[in-house]
Amino acid sequence: MNTAGGRVVGATLQRRPHPDPGHYIGTGKLEEITARKEEDDYSMVVFDDPLSPSQQLNLEQTLGVKVLDRSALILDIFASRAKTREASLQVELAQHEYLLPRLRGQWQHLERLEGAIGSRGPGETQLETDRRLIGTRITRLKKQIQQVRQQRELQRSRRRATGIPVVALIGYTNAGKSSLMRAIAGADVLAMDAVFATLDPVTRRVGSQSGEWFLLTDTVGFMQKLPTQLMSAFRATLEELDTADLLLHVVDGTARTIEAQIATVVQTVADLGLADTPMLTVVNKADGLTMLDGRPVASEDDVAALIGEHALPIEGEAIFTSATMGLGIQALRQRLLWEFYGESGVTPRFTGSALPEDDDL
Repeated sequence: MNTAGGRVVGATLQRRPHPDPGHYIGTGKLEEITARKEEDDYSMVVFDDPLSPSQQLNLEQTLGVKVLDRSALILDIFASRAKTREASLQVELAQHEYLLPRLRGQWQHLERLEGAIGSRGPGETQLETDRRLIGTRITRLKKQIQQVRQQRELQRSRRRATGIPVVALIGYTNAGKSSLMRAIAGADVLAMDAVFATLDPVTRRVGSQSGEWFLLTDTVGFMQKLPTQLMSAFRATLEELDTADLLLHVVDGTARTIEAQIATVVQTVADLGLADTPMLTVVNKADGLTMLDGRPVASEDDVAALIGEHALPIEGEAIFTSATMGLGIQALRQRLLWEFYGESGVTPRFTGSALPEDDDL
């Protein structure tokens, strides 16, 4: 909520065997929230779950304030983060697909007039007009996004032609993927302590003095209960993962819900059909961890020692890093080069022609 520019004045929780079909929450909880309006002076209520159009409308009529669900909040954050044409197209498509079934609630103040032929009121007329306009806009946006997909497929084909291996950064939002990319590749990539700071895929070359190279790609972060509209609209961006030879799963080592975040990423990878792609886990933000003797992590030796000191819900190998302090970065870079080229002097698994220019990436 803070990321979207709002200020939280109160929170409440209800456990139910199933949502109320009319208001999502029960009558008692609804009365409690209504009673707190004078005390908390709230102007909006946000639900951490998706609401149906009718539930959202009923809640707004009962509470007398704007009601947003999880999907609308995330869409708002995405809209504030979209800077490029590609990101803006994808966010706008998701917004229109979210709004379309909710149009009727936008025109409740202009309800259909009672009567026979010729008595339709301005509410229904405007509703039908808006539906046509939004439907037309959705069709146009899908065509434009399809053009983006074709352009990106052309770029991916040119990369594949070089034979250079591709490493794709994935992870829960705000795990530090962009910071890690800057640390590994020296890339001029936006990195900030906020969710969904990166919406567009960014690819940079990483190599060694001996001429061994790989491409490193950063994409949008994952999140629990990500709206289906976003998953669909950002398919053009997520397709960057399809051609990856290795997925680099970045985990926030300081997250209180680390186990749930890891599970979300693993499940999302499976949903995208990428479960068979090799994956290496990187536990980032190691400078926020402590050693067994209570000392803060502050050196390369400390980072190396973390492997045996922290039991995390991770299958297979895990590498600890601190992108902001530069700890463990060189070891990670060498580990990735080894993944594709083996020890020095060993014939690489991937061979190809000259590297593409930066514009081709």
